[in-house]
Amino acid sequence: MTDLRIEDYALISDCHSAALVGRDGSVDWLCLPRYDSSAVFSALLGTHEHGRWLVRPVDDGATAQRRYVGDTFVLETTWTTSTGVVTVTDFMPMNDLRADVVRRVEGVSGTVAMRQELVVRPDYAKVEPWVRRVTDPDGLDGLLAVAGPDAFLLRGGPMPGPVDHRHAGQWEHAEGDRHDISLTWYRSYRDMPSRLDVDHRLETTLAWWQEWADRAEAGERHEEAVKRSLLVLRALTHADTGGIVAAATTSLPEDFGGGRNWDYRFVWLRDAALTLEALLTHGYRDEAERWREWLLRAVAGSPADVQIMYGISGERELPEREQPQLPGYEGSLPVRTGNGAVDQYQADVLGEVLVALDRARREGVAEDQFSWPLQRALLGYVEEHWERKDHGIWEMRGDLHHFTHSRAMVWAALDRGARAVREGGMEGPAERWEELRERVRAEIEEHGWDAGRGTYTQVYGKPHVDASLLMLPQVGYLAADDPRMVGTVRAIEEDLLRGGLVLRYDTGPGLDGLEGDEHPFLACSFWLVEQYARMGRVEDAEALMETCLACSNDLGLLSEEYDTDVRRQAGNTPQALSHLALVRAADALGDVHHQDPR
Repeated sequence: MTDLRIEDYALISDCHSAALVGRDGSVDWLCLPRYDSSAVFSALLGTHEHGRWLVRPVDDGATAQRRYVGDTFVLETTWTTSTGVVTVTDFMPMNDLRADVVRRVEGVSGTVAMRQELVVRPDYAKVEPWVRRVTDPDGLDGLLAVAGPDAFLLRGGPMPGPVDHRHAGQWEHAEGDRHDISLTWYRSYRDMPSRLDVDHRLETTLAWWQEWADRAEAGERHEEAVKRSLLVLRALTHADTGGIVAAATTSLPEDFGGGRNWDYRFVWLRDAALTLEALLTHGYRDEAERWREWLLRAVAGSPADVQIMYGISGERELPEREQPQLPGYEGSLPVRTGNGAVDQYQADVLGEVLVALDRARREGVAEDQFSWPLQRALLGYVEEHWERKDHGIWEMRGDLHHFTHSRAMVWAALDRGARAVREGGMEGPAERWEELRERVRAEIEEHGWDAGRGTYTQVYGKPHVDASLLMLPQVGYLAADDPRMVGTVRAIEEDLLRGGLVLRYDTGPGLDGLEGDEHPFLACSFWLVEQYARMGRVEDAEALMETCLACSNDLGLLSEEYDTDVRRQAGNTPQALSHLALVRAADALGDVHHQDPR
């Protein structure tokens, strides 16, 4: 099993796919050519034999310091040994219509014995490929691994040799030496790609990321964390389709050693809708419009066919499968690819989509002959199905319920529809939507409110609370300082705080239909920061914000959850929803500071 914690991994991306590079110099997760392609390196979910690419000093006592170069996803690791210093620069070139990972090794001082190990295992380590030495079109020696339709070509630097079903080698790297080692994926039935001009591709990649980051309107508070979070969202957004995956990984556990392991390499409508709002807030109008185009394409057709998630290009079929050949991260089984939640009914999703499209309209993103009729169709579906029970925002795999958060999002869908007519000049039955909106509100207040305890509840008829209730003020259902919200916050503090962070819900009652427990959910913790700020508990907001930010790794990356007992990240990484919630929390603190700069 890997000895690395989740926070020990760095992300590199070309906005088509991503790789995780460990602090030990090993690429332990890589899917090419897309985020959701089968992994060629799966050591993250198993052992070195399940695929990895290691480049590091031979000396196991070497120390590493790493950083991103500026506001980019070019990773620079400086290795120091007793005999010298080397720097390894890892990146995935941008905008070249290729799929490459480049590892540049440069001697800084002295001489360092370096080692390389390449274990190519396509299709989540189901396949051991045919590997042979080749000469590429430029006359450069290479190592070619072929498995069915996939080919992986290693070039540059001293070529590793075969050693017990892997390829390994060592060399002496002196001050001033430079080796540019690259791994290129291509279709095995096509011609071998030409070699990269690494100097040029590195320069253009650095420039691309920095130019994108420089456009950010990062706000007044926690500027660096906000900028890195926006960069993470961009790194998880496919350059061609505009779809944003929820995370770069699958099956990193919410419960170490347990079965709460899911594939997050797909596009959730909820996450994507929240991303649109974040992009608009921080100056990325073009990206927001591009995402809206993805959304409209994905949900086109009958509203009855709308799913909670899609593939990167809008694919609908995402069958969930287990990968028994992989032993799992720290033995957490099963390893899953695909996601069975795709077939769930979650009543909140259309609300989140309509809230986001309302925000885009208010920001001047014009409706066209297709976009508003589609929204009207979605509202028609809400009208027909508003009373249905659902699986809830957390994709419960137990019985269906009326989740209070879902009901509030039905309210929000109808509210935004009516506002589009009243304030935006759209055509539609505003009066009918307003009437139904008030019926939904009356139902929530009757069945989703616990008058004895003074709190909204997770589901109708049960006493438990849920962190998703923190979203009610975010969509305008009630004010953040409303006495009912104050009481709900008090109940969440009493029931869901663990180690100073917020759980999604109490797993004890078994509503989710799963065994085991989970750790505090970072997005929910940032939601509480936002709630504190907007209800006037600014000192509590600032303190919790610092606690949440301390859960980032040294590069500013956040996973899904955080184990407060042993102080380590848990769940898939980097998690878009965690970074989205960070941005919202920082914005809320900035708003409060702007109102009262003391």
